[in-house]
Amino acid sequence: MESFLVLSVIKAAIVFAVLMTTLAYLQWVERKVIAHIQVRPGPYRVGPHGLLQPLADVIKLITKEDLLPPYVNKPFYLLAPFLSITMALVSISVIPFGPILHMGPIDIGPLHIPAFETAMQLTDLNIGVLFILAASSMGVYGIALAGWSSNNKYALLGAMRSSAQMISYELPMSLAIAAPLLVSNTLSLRKLVETQEGGILNWNVLHGPFPQIVSFVIFLIAAFAETNRVPFDLPEAENELVAGFHTEYSSMKFASFFMAEYANIITVSIMACLLFLGGWVAPWPAEYGSNFVPPLIFAAAGLIALYHGMNAARKRDSYTFPVFGVVFLVLAGLFLVPMVQGWLLPLFWFAAKTGVIIFAFMWVRGTLPRFRYDQLMGFTWKYLFPVAMLNLLVTAFLVAWTTK
Repeated sequence: MESFLVLSVIKAAIVFAVLMTTLAYLQWVERKVIAHIQVRPGPYRVGPHGLLQPLADVIKLITKEDLLPPYVNKPFYLLAPFLSITMALVSISVIPFGPILHMGPIDIGPLHIPAFETAMQLTDLNIGVLFILAASSMGVYGIALAGWSSNNKYALLGAMRSSAQMISYELPMSLAIAAPLLVSNTLSLRKLVETQEGGILNWNVLHGPFPQIVSFVIFLIAAFAETNRVPFDLPEAENELVAGFHTEYSSMKFASFFMAEYANIITVSIMACLLFLGGWVAPWPAEYGSNFVPPLIFAAAGLIALYHGMNAARKRDSYTFPVFGVVFLVLAGLFLVPMVQGWLLPLFWFAAKTGVIIFAFMWVRGTLPRFRYDQLMGFTWKYLFPVAMLNLLVTAFLVAWTTK
């Protein structure tokens, strides 16, 4: 029991540290991606290539004056950002990042750790999908409370828009999630991935009596709306509503809404990876060389970084690029070590698939314009919801037909 608690605390600390670091650097990555799309340099002055920009932003938000408007409903005004960030972060507790690991025994000097097995997950619920849906649906209360308690007409309009938008797009999203669940016949996220083992042809997006390509597209579209991202960022709509529901918030309370948005992006991207893209399962089996893809990628990145360091256009790049090159080469070597392959390879494929979906969020933000609000609502009720319902009915019929 004691070892279980210690292991759980260690896993929770690692997951929390990685998640918060990822949240901090996602905004840097997004600014860089959009800058490249729009032919701009992006942040590059604070640290090498702007890598310390997230730290500078955190310091700025912490030291910024925390104003409390005089006519707000204080209890709900303070509760709103706390509720948003809490509901956004709690979903990570049931997400599996890899298979069950069989570790040990480990002998380090006088320290002896007997053999044990642990899941790359904080906790495994048989209804993990329902838990995430329930937690994410609570996020709308944080936004609604923020707009109402601010006693500001722009914030209230933003909150009303967001409430209607998120509730409307939850319906096609739930229907899109239900379809692959029918194919896999489980609500456990871990078992959901295990049913997709064997390569890309076994992933739900391509496998089964009715490949879930339509569900995958519907899920992604609804995910953009659920996370209030372009082209569905009507709750903020700065050219119409100043800043929407968080107009009256500053300092770390504003940062809480900001982090909640990125946390929700990570959650929906992970859900898309688990539901449709096989989770941590490699696109093809290890006997065909999938284990060598990660070390080749990192080795190529390391060599490219070293080359740029030797031919740097700026003096500081001649110091920073070699550091990145060495780091990438070390990572490439780690993927070849049998002792760590069991957990490092699944993490790579899980992170790679999730990262591609997150990149799609950033790419769309840098390219597409915003919808009008009537177009936003009409699209989900006239097109997305009927298509999602039809897709679910066809999937249910084919699953029932083929399992007789």
